[in-house]
Amino acid sequence: MENMVMDFAFYKRKKVFVTGHTGFKGMWLCKILQMAGAEVTGYSLLPPTEEGGEVFRLSGVEAAMDSVIGDIRDMAALQKAFMAAQPEIVLHLAAQPIVIQSYQDPVGTYSTNVMGTVNLLECVRNSTTAKSFLNITTDKVYKNNEWVWGYRENEPLDGFDPYSNSKSCSELVTHSYKNSFFADGQVAVSTARAGNVIGGGDFSVNRIIPDSIRAAYEGREIEVRNPCSTRPYQHVLEPLYVYLMICQAQYKDGKYAGCYNVGPDDCDCVTTSGLVDIFCQAWGNGQKWKNVSVEGPHESKFLKLDCSKLKSAFQWQPKWHIEEAIQKTVEWAKVYQKNEDIGTCMEKQIKEFMNVRECHNGTTGNA
Repeated sequence: MENMVMDFAFYKRKKVFVTGHTGFKGMWLCKILQMAGAEVTGYSLLPPTEEGGEVFRLSGVEAAMDSVIGDIRDMAALQKAFMAAQPEIVLHLAAQPIVIQSYQDPVGTYSTNVMGTVNLLECVRNSTTAKSFLNITTDKVYKNNEWVWGYRENEPLDGFDPYSNSKSCSELVTHSYKNSFFADGQVAVSTARAGNVIGGGDFSVNRIIPDSIRAAYEGREIEVRNPCSTRPYQHVLEPLYVYLMICQAQYKDGKYAGCYNVGPDDCDCVTTSGLVDIFCQAWGNGQKWKNVSVEGPHESKFLKLDCSKLKSAFQWQPKWHIEEAIQKTVEWAKVYQKNEDIGTCMEKQIKEFMNVRECHNGTTGNA
């Protein structure tokens, strides 16, 4: 075992292909890679909200990469973008990620989350340059027994709702391709199952922190649908750091390829009501919330991950606890509210999290 870190120097001039780059996590991931000096190509639909599109542009991410707008289900368009990029490292984030939407459009959810994964893996299979592939899934891939201990990587995969189940299928597709086509080790293949993430720039609907920020902007009470649900919350930089660490490690040594849970410590598995309490305190201005619980589609009430494998393999530990994660999210949201420079705010938070310094050539490196 060794104490692994995500090394900014490793990614300098590396060709990296990111699906879902216009989304919340994708935007932050591309910003990190750009700061590290990587050559980044993104493939994704347009941002799902008007605010998301504005943030993608104002963050400076769009201008500093080759941004290709396309559907992961469009094999021909995906292949064209992939072949033009000639990537060494591939990170797959494109997905239909909303549980409620998956009930409304199960066919679209499955076609995006399952066949989109197949399409991308076909590109990797036919590539002569790809060496490291990571599929980003979710903690919801597990069969949820509502028990109090964390799920481990060897637990059964059987998500309940169409979103969760489609991501379980995406995991199985990845494992099949790994066994069938990448067993020779020429391409290292992993999956990462992350818990709920929060941070500046998430304008998704039906997510508690974006809903809380919208309510705070509008000066109204936050409406909480499932106050007793317990989830593992972490700042978006936590899993992104791990994703890049895994890609780097398996690029150098295929023994690190596998499936990994990525989540916070037990102390950061909090109820939705507890999360909103922390948010209200961080936001200030007397911000309040109210319980609006109603009967709706099934959502798991208790879910957390056991990250022992990740900690053992990489000697990794989370950096920011939930209070600091909320504070950083509020900091970003208020910068955006004031029409200040969100790109600079993102760079500042990335440097704080990753403990990096400016290099003489204008890029960044580990301190």
